[in-house]
Amino acid sequence: MQLFYNPSISESTKEFTFDREESKHIIKVLRKKDGDILFVTNGLGFLFECSIVLAIETKCTVAIVRFNKSQPTNVQLHLAVAPTKMNDRFEWFLEKATEIGISEITPIICEHSERKHIKTERFEKIVIAAMKQSNQYYLPKLNEPILFKDFMKLKFSGQLYIAHCEETDKKLLKDLLQTRSDVTILIGPEGDFSTKEIQSAIDNNFIPVSLGNTRLRTETAAIVACHSVVFVNE
Repeated sequence: MQLFYNPSISESTKEFTFDREESKHIIKVLRKKDGDILFVTNGLGFLFECSIVLAIETKCTVAIVRFNKSQPTNVQLHLAVAPTKMNDRFEWFLEKATEIGISEITPIICEHSERKHIKTERFEKIVIAAMKQSNQYYLPKLNEPILFKDFMKLKFSGQLYIAHCEETDKKLLKDLLQTRSDVTILIGPEGDFSTKEIQSAIDNNFIPVSLGNTRLRTETAAIVACHSVVFVNE
């Protein structure tokens, strides 16, 4: 099934028109015509079955035939990850984490961060494309970048973990994870969290954890953490 995305539709929508770019792709590239069926999600758990009523390259209009809503996962997974020096590595993380089943992503700017500015608009497009490719109906929430110290001022619930590389007493994340309980995990930059940041996280009830015996890149550590949470909750 090929999945399309339109955030503006809801249960009350009867018809809608794709934008110019998507319309051209549907009609010219995919060669869809009047009466053909398309499947569309709004990223909020809904799957809409739609029939093309106007097959024009600049204005593809569809009528909603039926829809259903899937239940969200039992666990909401929030990863706060420092942007990597190379954008393509963070983009790879976004794509794979979305495919695996992440709920929320926050880029955090840390003391040792080499990249402090990111292109949120481009990242959003990657997350949307990964959601469609993996046939998921819930779009992960991608937050704006935030300073680590400001992130620590937010309110958290569920399980809280910080993965860092300092030689301290840490347990493996996989040994601590509880099922059916929301999770927030902090993943630092290439230079790791500072000692001050680690202590700040601990003071805010984040538990220090290890992701294994090898030293992982930021984006790899984030994927390992993401998969660990999804795996124990399958």
